[in-house]
Amino acid sequence: MNAPPPANPLVLYNSLTRTTETFRPIDPANVRVYSCGPTVYNYAHIGNLRAYVFTDTLSRVLRWKGWPLTHIINITDVGHLTSDADAGDDKMEAAARKTGQDIWSIAAHYTRAFKQNLKDLGIDDPSRFPLATDHVPQMIAFAQAIEARHCYRLPDGLYFDVTTVPDYGRLARHHDDEGEGRIDPVAGKRHPADFAIWRASAPGEKRQMEWDSPWGRGAPGWHLECSVMSRQYLGAQFDIHTGGIDHREIHHPNEIAQNQAHQCSADTGANIWMHNNFLVDRTGKMSKSSGAFLKLQTLVDRGYHPLAYRLMCLQAQYRSEMEFTWDGLAAAQVRLKRLVQTVEGLRARADAPEKGDAALYRERLDAALSDDLATPRALPVLDEMLGDKKLSPGVRLAALADFDATLGLQLGTLTRAHLRTRPKDATLDEADIEAKLAERRAARAEKDFARSDMIRDVLVAAGVEVMDGDPLGWDWKPVAPGI
Repeated sequence: MNAPPPANPLVLYNSLTRTTETFRPIDPANVRVYSCGPTVYNYAHIGNLRAYVFTDTLSRVLRWKGWPLTHIINITDVGHLTSDADAGDDKMEAAARKTGQDIWSIAAHYTRAFKQNLKDLGIDDPSRFPLATDHVPQMIAFAQAIEARHCYRLPDGLYFDVTTVPDYGRLARHHDDEGEGRIDPVAGKRHPADFAIWRASAPGEKRQMEWDSPWGRGAPGWHLECSVMSRQYLGAQFDIHTGGIDHREIHHPNEIAQNQAHQCSADTGANIWMHNNFLVDRTGKMSKSSGAFLKLQTLVDRGYHPLAYRLMCLQAQYRSEMEFTWDGLAAAQVRLKRLVQTVEGLRARADAPEKGDAALYRERLDAALSDDLATPRALPVLDEMLGDKKLSPGVRLAALADFDATLGLQLGTLTRAHLRTRPKDATLDEADIEAKLAERRAARAEKDFARSDMIRDVLVAAGVEVMDGDPLGWDWKPVAPGI
């Protein structure tokens, strides 16, 4: 018999009010969540992917607590400019010109890559991945509906007048933080924060993606797609809207303004707006536009399992800035391996007589996750539960299902064989292996177990299984081909 849904009220931080609020769904039979998806002109970097680990955690917790979920992640394949506001080229058009490739093929390739990234990170598919280019007629209709009261024309398209809606910029705290300073000026705009609803193609310009509209042949502005698709699939007012903290400053305030204009009310489109903080690389903020960025495949090529990166993300609260370091990722991989080894040990003894009750651990997991998705507090509960010898192995394995359902680490199915990732350029001969083993024995003799673990990881990544305590006295064996 399945356990009842966890009982603690779910409390979430609402960026709109800058307070934590108890989540109360509009319709308990269908919780509706919209997450801003990628612009598919290049691969996602690991900072982008942190947003989807956060969103996946939110979705998992909502479902675990018993709410049916409709979750939308859009795919931006048109409209996103090379700045966050109204200057520069469309990122998709710029990528096509740079590579000489067909823009539709570029979009399809990077969309597939993004979806594979999600799969590798254990991120569940949303209910739908709508494409911006599939919704251009709806965007034109939306713009026509708000044009008379809220928009004006310029030679390069249709612009939204932000003074026509109440309290514009409240989400970004523009009035307090001078957020409008990030918005590039465009000649003819009435106000600095006004933004493009439709961008007309310049005379003589031929874009690969353009459509006829009442404002000339061209393409929709980036902000328009999310208002249109969230409304189409979730309704005019839905439960939660998520995105990276950079969206809080311009993109989401503009979305809200469009929603208010279309609804003729102060409603923002979502009851709760949630934003994850940045992943920071001290050598420079993650940025695809810089041309040098870390992809998930980069981590894999260095011998790290994608779920080690997921665990690294879960070790930080989603609203906290998180620093990426290779040492931090290595530590997360060691932690993941120890969890897998523990679970494998429990699995080997799963037939032992049942003993104990893990309900307290489920309650502690619920208390942590109900407090604004406090995953750093949930992970030690997992460690304690797996190591609690007052509980039989079978009881601990049954309790693990709740942790897997919410944290998504796949510990119920992950094995050591899955974690034997090998760096792309790994090469160790027998002399190297023996030298590493001698170094490891010395570290263990000095009780430097962190160093010992790191050396073991290097060996395993190179295809060498270290056999501690082997009765034959062998220290290692090569991993069998194909494992």
